[in-house]
Amino acid sequence: MPDTAENTWSTQLADIRRQGLWRELQSLQPDPDADRPLFVDAEGRLLLSFASNDYLGLSREPALRQAAIAEMERSGVGAGAAPLLGGERPAHQALAADLARWLGVEAVLLFGSGYLANLGIISALVGRQDRVYADRLNHASLVDGVRLSGARLQRYRHGDMAHLQQLLERGTAGQAWIITDGVFSMDGDLAPLPEIVTLARRYQARIILDEAHAFGVLGAEGRGTLAHYQLDTHSVDVIMGTLGKAFGVYGAFVAGSQDLIDLLRNRARSFIYHTAMPAALAAAARASLQLLRDGEDRRARLVEHRDWLRAELPDAPWLPSATPIQGLVLGAATAAVQTAARLREAGLYCPAVRPPTVPKGSARLRITLSAAHHREDLTQLVTALREIL
Repeated sequence: MPDTAENTWSTQLADIRRQGLWRELQSLQPDPDADRPLFVDAEGRLLLSFASNDYLGLSREPALRQAAIAEMERSGVGAGAAPLLGGERPAHQALAADLARWLGVEAVLLFGSGYLANLGIISALVGRQDRVYADRLNHASLVDGVRLSGARLQRYRHGDMAHLQQLLERGTAGQAWIITDGVFSMDGDLAPLPEIVTLARRYQARIILDEAHAFGVLGAEGRGTLAHYQLDTHSVDVIMGTLGKAFGVYGAFVAGSQDLIDLLRNRARSFIYHTAMPAALAAAARASLQLLRDGEDRRARLVEHRDWLRAELPDAPWLPSATPIQGLVLGAATAAVQTAARLREAGLYCPAVRPPTVPKGSARLRITLSAAHHREDLTQLVTALREIL
């Protein structure tokens, strides 16, 4: 390998370290005997996690394990092929049908991950001649999907409907698309979906809604942002959800009309060319869906945790959020890294979130709450934060 390439990479790595943006993989083994998010790190230290997206605490539920094991005995471990080339199993079809009934849509298509789903949705549906209006804080997968499509991307200020309307009014040629998260993954706040739907109808725009962090957490039966706002699923054109967050499993899905799903099945490259998710995970997700639908007590616990945490630290630099995602903005990346390190010394795992994941100058602790947390867990976190802040 040429020395110039090595030198360039070394310089880039040194720059990453200097800015406090260095990242490493963390090996965390769940404590099998715990009923809360306890993990053992590589040094054998027990850590209480406030970094998981397992909002309802379903990933450790015995019903999910039993469903996965039973399906694994029937179908084996891996699917062994793309869905269209023999990787589809009855468990996949049953899960898609259950999800469609839960959301009240005509059909659902399964993907390997939320990232793959968003790349596939946007690149398959949005043309180069189209116009895309995206919230500035949308997830990176939505941004990358637009880049793949080649469409003109215009980003409106976060949650600013007046700005969105100004951009829509200037639009001319091509189909207009509004793309937004339902719950924003790093801030935890909600998109103003009723206003977005009104603007979409006024300007004949279509809506792609990413519900990755909303399903299971918001609305009746955990049906997300649309249910929270009491909007019909037909208010938007495309709904994306993941199975690796509140569902506690892995994978993703797209929900909508039968025509939409047929089109994606034939055009979405990240669906056509990916290996199907293991059938055991589809079976586990079916078991999870039933617990999620009946999980009003878990959702109520999340609200209690959120309100108690903020009441105990009223002067902390919280971001506005009505969800389990509680952002504590510390500014500089180095400050966030140092705070996360001190929490870890206290037995708490809450890694720093830094640019480019969040805008420069807004590095933070992204504290995520789970229904599996106990009140004493939150007390431990509050005590440590009081000492640090």
